[in-house]
Formats: sequence, C-alpha cells, structure tokens
Amino acid sequence: MASELPMASDTRLLPVVVPIRSLGPEHRDRIATHLLALPPEDRYLRFGYAANDEHIRRYVEQLDFEQDDIFGIYNRRLELIAMAHLAYSRDPNSANCAEFGVSVLPRARGRGFGRRLFERAVLHARNEGVELLFIHALSENVAMLKIARSAGATLERFGTETEAFLRLPPATLDTHMSELVNEQLAQTDYRLKQQAKSFWDFLDGVQETRQGVREARHRSGS
Repeated sequence: MASELPMASDTRLLPVVVPIRSLGPEHRDRIATHLLALPPEDRYLRFGYAANDEHIRRYVEQLDFEQDDIFGIYNRRLELIAMAHLAYSRDPNSANCAEFGVSVLPRARGRGFGRRLFERAVLHARNEGVELLFIHALSENVAMLKIARSAGATLERFGTETEAFLRLPPATLDTHMSELVNEQLAQTDYRLKQQAKSFWDFLDGVQETRQGVREARHRSGS
C-alpha cells in the first residue's frame, strides 16, 4: 500500500509570509487559551468529538513537547490564533510516521494559516526523517481535506471519517536551511511582538494612573 502513495513534491516551498514558531512548554497556557476559544463545532472538527473544556485542558496538560512538535502563529497582541500539532508515531513498527492536526480561530480564517502551518509541519517532518504523514479528519472537515488533497495526499473515506496519506521525500540541504531561516525569523518576530506588547501595556498603565489622578482631583475639587 505504501508504494502506491504519491510522493510530495520536492520543489521549493512558498516564501513564508506569516512567522510560524515552534512552541514549547512555556506556551502551554496560551495553547489552552487558543483551544478553549474554539466554538463547539470547531472543537468537534479538530478532535473528532464534542470536546468540552475539561477534555481540552487534559489534552494540553498531556502534550509532550519532547516527543512531538507544536507550531503556532501569534498576532501582534501575542494571541495564539492558529496552531498545529505534529505527533510522531510511538509504534516501533511505524517509527517514520507522523500525524498532523491544526486549528485556527474563526476570526483568523481565510488567510491561509492552516495551509502555512501544514507546509511548516511538512518541512520539519522531512528534516526529522518522517516518510509518511497522516491526517485523520472528519469527512465534513472540508478545509483540512482540501489542504491534504492540494498537497497530493491520497484520501480514503470511511463513513464519517477520512484518512489522508502523504509520502514525504527525504530531507535536503535546502529543507534544513529553510527551516533554520524560518525559525530564526519567527523567533525574532516573537521577541519584537513581546517588546511592543510590553510597551503598550506600560502606556495603558500610565493612562490608567493619569485617569485616576484626574478623577481624584475632580472629587476633591467638588
């Protein structure tokens, strides 16, 4: 079966427009905030069942940042608006396999974030020696299946669920350099957003203090 799967193109990936950075344990709270902000229908599509808040918190607590890879897109307010989970197989007989999952907040849809995260995950997976990438999705998850189909994946439908399989070509010097550059750009972008947020938070604090002083003067004058 594996020999019949199409091979992902080894052409150069599109330039990264949106910085995508690797996420670690220090981002766990923001990951939880992101997933908890998903409406019920999006939680159903992402997890394959009606995940409640407790399910999501348990999922976030069990994320293994050493075994798997998590990627995210932050806006300028440092809100995690899109994230992807690249989960590697724990089965010794399929050690070169990984599964991809993604979620995008409703207000951030239509910007190609899901596709960009998929490209980023594919690039990293190749560099990690992954040969076969899986996507398990509900058949009604049109957006996810469109991404998989556009990448050349083979789709097999089993009632309400669909499995997508994509064979990845070996890593090259170009894929390693591309990932290095992408990660450095994303890290720099994140630091700049941190600095900007701290500055604006400071100004907001100053404004609140000034407003409090003015109100106190007004009360004392009256």
